Amino acid sequence: MASESPVPVTVLTGFLGSGKTTLLNRILSEQHGKRIVVIENEFGEVGVDHQLVIGAEEEIFETANGCICCTVRGDLIRILGQLVKRKDRFDYVIVETTGLADPGPVAQTFFIDDDLKEHFQLDAIVTLVDAKHAEQHLEDVRAANEQIAFGDVVLLNKTDLVSPADLARVEQRIRSINRTAKIFRTQSAQLPIDKVLNVGAFDLERALAVDRTFLEPEYPFEWGGVFELPAGAVRIRTGSEEHDHDHHAHHGHAHHHGQDHNHAHDPDHEHAGHEHGPGLGITFLRVSESSEGVLDAQVEHVLRAFAETPIDVPCGGTLEPGAHLYRLDVGHGGAQFTLDVKEPGTYAVFCEHLPQELSLRFEGLTPSAERQYASHHHHDDEITSIGIADPRPLDPKKLDDWLGYLLQSRGQDIFRMKGVLNIQGEERRYVFHGVHMMFDSKLERPWGATPRQNSLVFIGRKLDRKEIEAGFESCVAA
Repeated sequence: MASESPVPVTVLTGFLGSGKTTLLNRILSEQHGKRIVVIENEFGEVGVDHQLVIGAEEEIFETANGCICCTVRGDLIRILGQLVKRKDRFDYVIVETTGLADPGPVAQTFFIDDDLKEHFQLDAIVTLVDAKHAEQHLEDVRAANEQIAFGDVVLLNKTDLVSPADLARVEQRIRSINRTAKIFRTQSAQLPIDKVLNVGAFDLERALAVDRTFLEPEYPFEWGGVFELPAGAVRIRTGSEEHDHDHHAHHGHAHHHGQDHNHAHDPDHEHAGHEHGPGLGITFLRVSESSEGVLDAQVEHVLRAFAETPIDVPCGGTLEPGAHLYRLDVGHGGAQFTLDVKEPGTYAVFCEHLPQELSLRFEGLTPSAERQYASHHHHDDEITSIGIADPRPLDPKKLDDWLGYLLQSRGQDIFRMKGVLNIQGEERRYVFHGVHMMFDSKLERPWGATPRQNSLVFIGRKLDRKEIEAGFESCVAA
């Protein structure tokens, strides 16, 4: 590596037991040709970067597999300062935090002064998540939420320990906290090393390539699909296939006449797993054609439908296509319903949640077109992602004032921010990114033939969308 090139740094984080050590050992044992310095936090202090140490001896040594372990005692800045003197001995730095650590202060280190920025470049924050225990951790531990919020890359690990439905629900929970992260499902943290090292994930344009929806307006629904529906009764089911069989055996043929199904006449029904279950908002609209574009054309109609008071439908109940919002009682184990189609044709279906979260399916039918939408019904009310996409040029002085105010007033609440901006009178892209109150920006390559577009994302705690949107609006050039 040329001495003037900044050394890429990956911050490895994740809650206790998520698989950080497993991933690190895989990285260090593979023959990838990189000479890697590892800096570990041994003391378990939360968010204290000066406790980042790696051992007792102040030396660097090279091992047979190309890895270099740095064992310098002292704070992270001092370690990095020592490493600058030996840049010819390594190609990469990995900083592993403890399971209870907020990775923010570690990431901030690489924004502190020009000398550090000259020699080191934050490549990505990689967060590991234990799929089996993630929901419990996210409910009980603040740091677990913050680790996901900071992540550029998230490894949803130990996927073999949970069901597909549970896995989909956990992934959606992660996405509700951080919509820009790239998520990989893994077992024993196994995935190609180039997915976590030297990925340039601290880059908004790459984030946009991962998820095109995160800068879109937020909707009260997450999924839309187009179906060709025949006339007559269409079965809608949730839950596992096994539940379908058990449920049918328990209720006999009652569900062939969903409109006649009456819980009051079935004393055993309350044991079938439907009592006090979650609801699913859903609406059906007749459309003219089968395409993803026809879904987007219906958004305004669907927004109006989702603003109405829903019609509750119990397990076994019947619903009809039309501009009505239904709330299906999907229970805890699964449920089934009858869609009474009067006229055959093409219908758009919009759901509050992704179908895979509840194993939602239309018996014997598959969508001819479908797409996901960015939703605003977050599972975590405190940590959210806010995206802005707008082509109008920005006034550089007003932008400077707004970002400065935002950092001073909300810096502690903003975990991550990054953006590519269209500055009035400037032919080059203005790129910025930051962690809490630490901020870095620069002019990069020219826009060229690429359409100019402001793309910004903020991830943080209790962020006020209206406040941020109004601040951005104040920067638009007159």
